[in-house]
This record gives sequence, C-alpha cells and structure tokens, in this order.
Amino acid sequence: MFNRTVLGRSIRSAQWIRHNSSKVAPLDASRLTIEKTTTPKPKLPNDQLVFGKTFTDHMLEIEWTKEKGWDVPKISPYHNLSLDPSTIVFHYAFELFEGMKAYKDANGLIRTFRGDKNMIRMNNSAERIALPKFDGEELQKLIDKLLVLDQDFVPEGKGYSLYLRPTMIGTSASLGVGTPDRALLYVIASPVGPYYSSGFKPVSLEATDYAVRAWPGGVGDKKLGANYAPCIKPQLEAAQRGFQQNLWLFGDEGYITEVGTMNVFFAFENDDGTKELVTAPLDGMILPGVTRDSILELCRERLPKDEWTISERKFTIHEVEEKAKKGQLIEAFGAGTAAVVSPINHIGFRGRGIDVPVSLGTSGDLTATVAEWIRQIQYGEREYKNWSRVAQ
Repeated sequence: MFNRTVLGRSIRSAQWIRHNSSKVAPLDASRLTIEKTTTPKPKLPNDQLVFGKTFTDHMLEIEWTKEKGWDVPKISPYHNLSLDPSTIVFHYAFELFEGMKAYKDANGLIRTFRGDKNMIRMNNSAERIALPKFDGEELQKLIDKLLVLDQDFVPEGKGYSLYLRPTMIGTSASLGVGTPDRALLYVIASPVGPYYSSGFKPVSLEATDYAVRAWPGGVGDKKLGANYAPCIKPQLEAAQRGFQQNLWLFGDEGYITEVGTMNVFFAFENDDGTKELVTAPLDGMILPGVTRDSILELCRERLPKDEWTISERKFTIHEVEEKAKKGQLIEAFGAGTAAVVSPINHIGFRGRGIDVPVSLGTSGDLTATVAEWIRQIQYGEREYKNWSRVAQ
C-alpha cells in the first residue's frame, strides 16, 4: 500500500514547485548595472536649450518578458533602439509615457517633484493597454541613480530643469493583435528651459468643437501616445486662424475639458462677490495631472476659505462666455508638467471672441501666485508634504 502522508507531501511539493516556477521577477533597483559613457557630450548654455531636443549622456532600460518578468535594470550610454519592423508598438500603439522634471536647488541637490504620482499614473496607463505593471518606488530609485550620474546636465536657474521621459513600449515582434509578451521600460532625460520660448506670456485659444480629445469610456485619463497624434491637425488648423492652442470642448453642451496637452483652470466671481476656481472633474476623459492635483491642494489650503471655492465640476464654454459678458471672468490658465502654468488671455469661439483678463499684464494674480507656490517647492526653497524628493 502507498503511504498517504508521503503522497500528500509529494503533492504539496509539486504544487509549491509549480507555484514558484510561475513567479516572475519584480522590478528591483538593487540589481542595477551601470555602464558609463566614454564620450561625454558638451553641456549647452541655458540660452541654447530647446525643449526636448538634446539629451544627457545616459539612459535607463529594463526589459520585461511574460516568462521571466523584469530583467536587470541597466544604465548605459544614450543610444538608438533596435526593433523588428513587426514590433507591435509600431502597428498597434502599445506605448505609454510620463513627463517629470528634475531641478537643481540652491545647494546643488537634484530634486524631483511628486514622482510617486507619476508612477501611479504610469501603472494605470500600463494596465489599460495590457503592458506590465511595476513597483513605482523601485523605478523612482532607478531614476534617482540616473539623475546622480547625469547631474551635470541639470541646468541651474528659474524656469530651467531636466525633463524626464519614462516610457514603456510593447516589443513583441508580431502582426497579430494580442497581449504583449515582451516590453521595454526606458527613461531618457533632456535639459530644458521654459516650455514656451516666449516665456511666461499669455496664449490665445480656439474653443474646438469640431474635433474631440477624448470621450466617455475611452483613454483620455491615460498618458498614451495614441492620445496625442490626433490632436496635432486641429492645433495646426487653429494656428492658421491665429490661435496658439486648442481649448477642447465635448458634447453639444460645449463642456470644457482640457487645453492643448494641459489641464485648464478658470477663476470666476460669483454674484455675491465670492470667487470660484474651477477645473473639469476626473470623469475618465480628463488626464489626472500632477500639476492639476498640486494646484487644487495648494489652493484649498492657502486661499481664504471665506472668499474662494475650489471646484472640480463640469462647466461649459457658454458659462465662460456669460461670465465674461458680466465682468465675472477673473482669469484662466493651463497647467501641466512641461509648462507648469500657462496664462490665457483670449478664447475664440464660433467667430466670437472672449477676452480673459490678465491683471498683471502677463498673467492674472492667482496664476502668478500658483506658479510661484509650485516653483518654490520644486526648487527646494520651501518644503511641503515630501513633494520634493532628493536624488541620491
């Protein structure tokens, strides 16, 4: 007769082996390998920096496979990628990215701003298009190592920073539409100055209702490359009519969603003299911007509560137009990582013009205040809730 105890142990042992053999490796910053460049690039002076045109000496890469999970993270000299022409990123848009910035403070330390929020959003984007998720803290540790290595590329001065572009692409080589079994996560970095070469100046918008940026049930709340290319043609058309960006509307009601590639805020005066700062709610069409979230939290804490209401609600271009006619439109601005805060001074809508006040000449008072609040935290001049992380 067989021994039931031995058989039971054998079954449990086999189950354990199957369970653990199916485990895949997590993203692990402690496995990092570094290969330093032997041909360092020259560092450009601040006045020659163009957004996203030049890059640091090194880049970070981590490959992933369905069978093994996350491979050894590698920092190596900046280089081209080699991909099969059938790679799914080229055909089916298995691609997502993030935008972050690193800043050099007065003591020469390199800081990033609320990177944990970027990691959460990046994982949400990955999950939506069936790419692998990862431990966000581990990726932040790896980004810290890249920043320490390339710290000489972080420009000094107000408005200057090192733009970071964490990216993930599906790298399976197949024309079949299916779940990727290979992926690449990489991070590149570009020293930048102010996003707009004209500096901190107001922009003119065309309220766009003939094209939409996102729709209910879609992926407007994810940072996917596929969201961006379709926006270029409407932007070019707006530019031909003298506008610098699109104010994206949705539906017959004309709901305001975003501006260009940024979230958008409007400040209104109410009939009783109180004020409201309003932005569209996170209803699945709106990108949950890190700058957006920061502005909301700072304004709720620092603006006088008996004077201001901070709202995340639906509002329309018609409400903005009516407020402007009544003299109750105070100011408006876009908000995002690249430009941080971008003042608005005019909106064109169906042949009509809506003038947006800019009380300080280049922006409204609240716009300038919010921009300064965020700048102080980003450059380490003022500590706030661990929003600023020192790379080490």
